[in-house]
Amino acid sequence: MDKLFSVKYRLSGNPDHQKLHSHEDFEIFMFHKGVCRYLINNQIYDLLPGDILLMDGLPLHKPNIPEEDEYIRSHIHFIPEVMEPVLHSMKAIELLNVFHHSHHYLIRTNNMQSIQQIEEIFKKMDQVNQSINMLDSEKEWELKFLLGQLLVQINYLFRDTCSQVNKESSSKTEHAEKIASYIQQHFQHKITISEIAYNLCLNKSYVSHVFKEMTGYTIMEYVMACRLKQVKYLLEAEEKKPVQEIAYESGFENISHFSRYFKEKIGIPPREYRKKRLAIYHNASEYKSLNL
Repeated sequence: MDKLFSVKYRLSGNPDHQKLHSHEDFEIFMFHKGVCRYLINNQIYDLLPGDILLMDGLPLHKPNIPEEDEYIRSHIHFIPEVMEPVLHSMKAIELLNVFHHSHHYLIRTNNMQSIQQIEEIFKKMDQVNQSINMLDSEKEWELKFLLGQLLVQINYLFRDTCSQVNKESSSKTEHAEKIASYIQQHFQHKITISEIAYNLCLNKSYVSHVFKEMTGYTIMEYVMACRLKQVKYLLEAEEKKPVQEIAYESGFENISHFSRYFKEKIGIPPREYRKKRLAIYHNASEYKSLNL
């Protein structure tokens, strides 16, 4: 069951282990209290209590939390294929459209009643999830029902906000976003800080400083994260393509360094990762077909 849903309610503390990452699950993230600057793809959000982030999981993302600051949040990860049969049966499949509107979406509202209702659903889902076991089909359906309620509430807020929140970006935020965007467009080639500074008409030392300040990552750490994300995608999408070719296409120049880096970050070698991901895909497809 833990592969279908992951629910955490009002987590606290700074996640030192949290790295720039991506995943195939849909994610609903709710920020409750503290300080959080959230990096998603090439955008940066300074979150306020009550903010809700919707993510399809694919863009690189991570929270940037100052040391010693409070950070309280809730989040739900779910496999969309698990909910689709349920929503189809209720003729409510459009409830997932908010995740397809863009790769990520920030909901910021003054509707405190809706925020409280959403938090109550988070709390109930967390309680049910903690009591569930692999053979407990009733609890599984209760989670699906609660998630359906949550999606309804989120869609109400989505319609109220109408369009993505217009952020009043500071110059630092704008520069950091432009740097991230440039890296995403060029990470497959050899890239240097001097090149980024030249093309964005910025000072070289400023580029390094502002990106680290706003995202918590160095330029090269972000470059490598983009390359790693591309490798993970190609290992699954191009299952017949040789690993070495994928590494080169993604910007890695040395296959030995690539292999060490991949295992260090992912925990297993590239070929083993591919094998596991393809197995998960086939299992998810079988699960979907059984529930149609």
